[in-house]
Amino acid sequence: VQLQASGGGLVQTGGSLRLSCATSERTLNSYGWFRQAPGKEREFVAHIAGGGSAGGTYTILQDSVKGRFTISRVNAESTVDLLMNSLKPEDTAVYYCAASRTFFVTPREGAYEYWGRGTLVTVSS
Repeated sequence: VQLQASGGGLVQTGGSLRLSCATSERTLNSYGWFRQAPGKEREFVAHIAGGGSAGGTYTILQDSVKGRFTISRVNAESTVDLLMNSLKPEDTAVYYCAASRTFFVTPREGAYEYWGRGTLVTVSS
């Protein structure tokens, strides 16, 4: 299973970016976005589970991005987007998408089976 993350770039404080995680695999049930800032550990950003034939989705966001970031499944559920608004310099990081065939609602790095390459987001002050 390959995950392709895209959409990173350079943006000014207060700006917006939309990251996309695309895959051709249709049996994935949970997706997550993580980020790693320079010199820091990788951290959880957002998670979405469900949205397939079973029905609705479950989402969870890191506290620091609530109200600014939105995670959603699009394109017949083969792409997961992370819409990032009101970006701050502290959002600067390499962002990674991850996925699992398993449906779960408590995001843990070890629960994701597949990881994509990162996409760099730089927020200038």
